[in-house]
Amino acid sequence: MSTVEAGNSNGFLMDIWINLKRWLIKTTRNPFVVVGSLVQPVIFLVLFTEIFGGAVGGALSQALGPDISYVTYLTPAIIVQSALVAAAGSGIGLVDDMENGMFEKVLVSPINRAAMFLGKSLSEVVRIVVQTFIILGLGYVLLWFDTGGEIGTYIETGIVGALGIVLVAIVFAIWFTAFSNIVALVTRDQESTIIGANLLQFPLLFVSSAFLPVDILPNWVQTVATFNPITYGVDAARALMLGRDVQTVIDVTAFGGVWNTLIPSFAVLIALDIALGAIAVRYLNRASSSSAQ
Repeated sequence: MSTVEAGNSNGFLMDIWINLKRWLIKTTRNPFVVVGSLVQPVIFLVLFTEIFGGAVGGALSQALGPDISYVTYLTPAIIVQSALVAAAGSGIGLVDDMENGMFEKVLVSPINRAAMFLGKSLSEVVRIVVQTFIILGLGYVLLWFDTGGEIGTYIETGIVGALGIVLVAIVFAIWFTAFSNIVALVTRDQESTIIGANLLQFPLLFVSSAFLPVDILPNWVQTVATFNPITYGVDAARALMLGRDVQTVIDVTAFGGVWNTLIPSFAVLIALDIALGAIAVRYLNRASSSSAQ
């Protein structure tokens, strides 16, 4: 590597670090965001297991066997949902920057636009990692009460699987982080960004494999679930949780076991990350050109 290339690489990494640090400081200075992002997944996990656990027990046993608890089945879905909510908040934060003038100041600086996006995305990743470990811990506690202390194996793939679930949450969140930033850059309006993110967020959750096995859902929902990124995020996390191939929307048998779910799921999510991330960077570059004029 030449001296110029090394300097460019160091500059790019420094730009990422500067943006990451700025957004982490901004987030921690807002206690409502911090507490809300940590408490919300706890509320959802407790409510959904208590409300739906008994109702879907029979369907779950029919689809996956009688040894699967709804707590274990639902925990990966709540992890993905929490990652989705955190990613949706990324665009709202960007609009806030626009409204207080900070965004324009950053645009006239020589900072790399891709580094701007990556630094902001990594700040959401930090929150998502903390949320994921909290949800996994709470899931264990709920399962302990649900089974009367006779839990057995909580995560079938062990510590490596737990870390894999964290990785799934991160990879899943990046595409929606990019989407919410694109909406923010297009609308430059906080209300429109919130509506745009929520318009996709909650409907997509209910037409995926998040809360019920896809096999027992109506035919049209099964069709939508096949093209729904949430299905692939939830299935990847659930495969690691249960230690088995759980994907039913596409038929993959080439890899064996959990890999039949993990490999196609990661392929779909990474493709979305790259595509939407590139679009987000393009809009940042366009915003820079407009600012320069």
